[in-house]
Amino acid sequence: MNPKPRHKGKHDKPKPWDDPSIDHWKIEKFDPSWNESGLLEVSSFSTLFPQYREKYLQECWPIVKGALKEHGIACELNLVEGSMTVSTTMKTKDPYIIVKARDLIKLLSRSVPAPQAVKILNDEMHCDIIKIGSMVRNKDRFVKRRQYLVGPNSSTLKALEILTGCYILVQGNTVAAMGSFKGLKQVRRIVEDCIQNKMHPLHHIKRELAKNPALASENWDRFLPQFKKKNVKQKKVKTKEKKPYTPFPPPQPPSKIDQQLESGEYFLSDKKKLAKQWEEKQVKQAEKVAENKKKREEAFVPPEEPKRHNQDVSNVDKDDVTAMASSLKKKAKEFRKQKSIDKIDAEEFIAGSSKTSKKKSKKL
Repeated sequence: MNPKPRHKGKHDKPKPWDDPSIDHWKIEKFDPSWNESGLLEVSSFSTLFPQYREKYLQECWPIVKGALKEHGIACELNLVEGSMTVSTTMKTKDPYIIVKARDLIKLLSRSVPAPQAVKILNDEMHCDIIKIGSMVRNKDRFVKRRQYLVGPNSSTLKALEILTGCYILVQGNTVAAMGSFKGLKQVRRIVEDCIQNKMHPLHHIKRELAKNPALASENWDRFLPQFKKKNVKQKKVKTKEKKPYTPFPPPQPPSKIDQQLESGEYFLSDKKKLAKQWEEKQVKQAEKVAENKKKREEAFVPPEEPKRHNQDVSNVDKDDVTAMASSLKKKAKEFRKQKSIDKIDAEEFIAGSSKTSKKKSKKL
């Protein structure tokens, strides 16, 4: 018996209701008429926010409240506990809008601006908050890798936003992204690869842009991180010199009793031992006292004054001083000789000598 040949797709039959022009992935806008009775139970979500966001949230809360009121969602900002709460009301028709409102307060707590965060309430917009803090243990390494995502002047982040079609915000230990499901999947893969040091974000960008022939030959080195080469000296391994082999074991070190026997201390009486110990203690104490005294006296020793050289006084001035001193000595000798001969007034003698010197200088 020969088995009947199986034809692939033999049960595929044309479906008149299935038209190729229909987009099956299109999300239709919610119509309140689909759920006129509303919700039976109240659902609520709350999230905490950091203290530095308190002032901004107070300012932008009317915008958030107005956006949620259109969908019938009640919101509350508790500044005492530092929390935001959203809950459904009797006017809420869309059952999924509470999940959107939960994403809204999550984005607000992660420093996303309010006008941007409100867009999450649209059906086409979705969000993803990627936790990157626990991916790397070393803090310095984590900060460097997080900076790779941002790039110089936020150029890498802008390129990723254009490539994926998503809004991306790097803040603290998280990366908040808003966009389509396809774009969010790309963003998560790029962020995880960057933080885990698998691939730099620009390599992802180059790979996607390589599909475009106009940008395939573009040089992207200016965006890549540049590291300086460092010649790290390796530690030299210390090698112990091998001692020559001897079959005999090393001699046993002398014990305390052996040392006392050699010095004769073992045979001394207890009184003599104590006296010897006391003498040794006194000697050590005297040395320590002398050392401390010397240290205290060092504070009172005057420092050596630097030798000052009078550079202003020239050799010519020195010669003038010596000449004046020699002339005064000569006058003193002459005065003594004249005084011995006859009594002469000292003032007249000095005045007369000065006159004669002036006359000589005029003649010259």
